[in-house]
Amino acid sequence: MIVLPAIDLKDGKCVRLLQGRMEDATVYNDSPGSQAKAFEELGAEFIHVVDLNGAFEGRPKNLDSIKEILAAVKVPIEVGGGIRDMATIELLLGLGVNRVILGTAALEVPGLLVLACKKHPGRIVAGIDAKDGMVAVRGWGDVSNVTVNDLARKMEDARVRAIIYTDISRDGMLSGHNVEATKKLAERVEVPVIASGGVKDISDIKALMEIESFGVEGVITGKAIYAGTMDLKEAIALTKGAA
Repeated sequence: MIVLPAIDLKDGKCVRLLQGRMEDATVYNDSPGSQAKAFEELGAEFIHVVDLNGAFEGRPKNLDSIKEILAAVKVPIEVGGGIRDMATIELLLGLGVNRVILGTAALEVPGLLVLACKKHPGRIVAGIDAKDGMVAVRGWGDVSNVTVNDLARKMEDARVRAIIYTDISRDGMLSGHNVEATKKLAERVEVPVIASGGVKDISDIKALMEIESFGVEGVITGKAIYAGTMDLKEAIALTKGAA
């Protein structure tokens, strides 16, 4: 299992939101590049980046910060938020981003997901942001009438590299990850699942490692690292069998 520390970008700064609310943002670092470098020095093998402004506005808004991160680290990064067309996918991959994440577009522009996966195999990740079993879109501002299971099957058919599953009711709340819901999703699809949302401490990492065999290949964590309730170096060591 791989631990992916998260950098959420808002107005060029590293922040964390509560349940996806832009008005409930806490700034943790003014320099995305230095934050990414710090994660790399702690042993991070992959960094998860989200353009929050982009997610709400439907187009990238923090490209300078993404470039700053790419220049600061050697480890691969994945980027999501506001990616709604092929031109944006090509732009990000061209900058050096390893994987792009389609969320809203995966639901509302299914043809884009299929085309992107075909053109860039292994480099397209799909995000499912869920609330009470239903898919939320546009930066979690709207809840659709599509179920998590239905969208997951479409993502699987498109041959995405992985599915990032987030329970938005827990995201940024340090309330503990919804392990059971993640397990159920992983059991229903053949593609790898990356867990996200609510991770509080090392016990969540241990719980997710117990369901790794079902296809859960990674976990994204942000608030727990920034708030100090979990040590990133310890979490990485644990997943690598060194702790």
